[in-house]
Amino acid sequence: MYAQRKSSAAPRRNGYNRPVPTRLRMGLVMRRGMDFGELGDVEGALRAEGVGLAPISTGDASLSAGGVTVLATATAEDIADGRVKGLVVPGGAADEAGLAAVRSLIDLARANSVPVIAFADGVALAAERFGVPADSPGAVFRDGDVVEMGDRAALTPAVGGIS
Repeated sequence: MYAQRKSSAAPRRNGYNRPVPTRLRMGLVMRRGMDFGELGDVEGALRAEGVGLAPISTGDASLSAGGVTVLATATAEDIADGRVKGLVVPGGAADEAGLAAVRSLIDLARANSVPVIAFADGVALAAERFGVPADSPGAVFRDGDVVEMGDRAALTPAVGGIS
């Protein structure tokens, strides 16, 4: 096949687009109007740290993002059974049914010592459920402690400590 080409060189692959191996799986709470606040879209940054994100539904309205239907691949049972090693809580719509579902997922994660990474208004929600003060664009809640993240650079060491 290469003999038919005018160039004698085989196709080259650049290593810059190589995916990072997944080292742990975290649940991503799907909220209507998901927002990561000042830190921007952190999903790519989390994947670059080897975190696989498994969407968790908080109701039928949460499963459509930007006209795309998202299939929930994790459940609350995965948190209780230890199949997810963390819970990512973005900001989002503040309807009562959705907030009740998010609160129950945060409570379940706290009860099972699963770290919670929260962004935007999800930080205040997680801080309320953990009973600790937090006022930053992002924060990691774990075993009653909170590590606040003021910028994206703080995400790498915060996620690196989760195993």
